[in-house]
Amino acid sequence: MTGYSTLAVEERGDRVVVTLDRPERRNAIDQQMVDELHRVCATLEVQPRILILTGSGGVFASGADIAELRERTAADAASGINDTIFTRISMLPMPVIAALDGYALGGGAELAYAADLRIGTPRLRIGNPETGLGIIAAAGALSRLPHLIGLPLATELVLTGRILTGEEALAVRLVGDLFEPGELLTGAHALADRIAANDPLATQLTKRVLREPAERHPAAEREAQAVLFESPEKRRRMTEFLERRGRR
Repeated sequence: MTGYSTLAVEERGDRVVVTLDRPERRNAIDQQMVDELHRVCATLEVQPRILILTGSGGVFASGADIAELRERTAADAASGINDTIFTRISMLPMPVIAALDGYALGGGAELAYAADLRIGTPRLRIGNPETGLGIIAAAGALSRLPHLIGLPLATELVLTGRILTGEEALAVRLVGDLFEPGELLTGAHALADRIAANDPLATQLTKRVLREPAERHPAAEREAQAVLFESPEKRRRMTEFLERRGRR
C-alpha cells in the first residue's frame, strides 16, 4: 500500500498501522483522506489483517475538514461521504483498534467510534460539537455512541457538545485503557498481539456475530460455530491444549 498523501501506512504480517497524516490541519478528514481510507479498506477486505488507526502530531483527528464541509450540499449529505467510509471500516473482517491522542472531535470521534477497540492518552479530548456548527453528527455518532456509553450520556454529549477528557472517556469505557503519549502505539500493538495470538477465522466470525441484530441471535452463533467446529485449526488448537494439560 503506497502512494498516499494524507495517510502513512505501515504493513506488517498480521496488521496494518494507518496514521492520519495532515498535521498542518490537525489531521482533519477531507475528501482525499476519505478516498485513501477506502483504498486501505479495499486491501484489508481481500487480505484481512488487524487495523490500527492513529494520528500524527499528537492529534488523532480534529474533525471533518470544515472548509470542505461548509461547501457541501444536500446532495452531499445524501451520499454519506464520511458515514460510508466509517461504516466500511467498522465492517472490516478483522478488528480495528483506534489509538487516540489529543483531539478526536466531530468526524474524528465518529471514526474512533467505528473501531472495535479504543485506547487513548490522558490528553485525549473526544466528543461531538457538530450542533455548534449548525449540523448534526451524521457519520455514526448518533447510532454508535449510545451503544458504546449508553443513551443518557450519549444524548447529553451530542446535544451539549460536551468534550470528554481521556480520564472521563476511560471512566465510561469509551476507551479501554490510557497510556502516556509515547507508549500509545506500544499499547495498541500489545492489544493487537493478543488478538493475533487467537485463531483468525474465529476472530472474524466473532466480530461478525457481534454485529448481528438481536433477532439474528442465537442462530448467528450456531451458524458460526458450525463453521468453526469443522475447522482444522479448531482441532489443532484443542489438541495442543489437551497435550499441554496432559504434561502437567
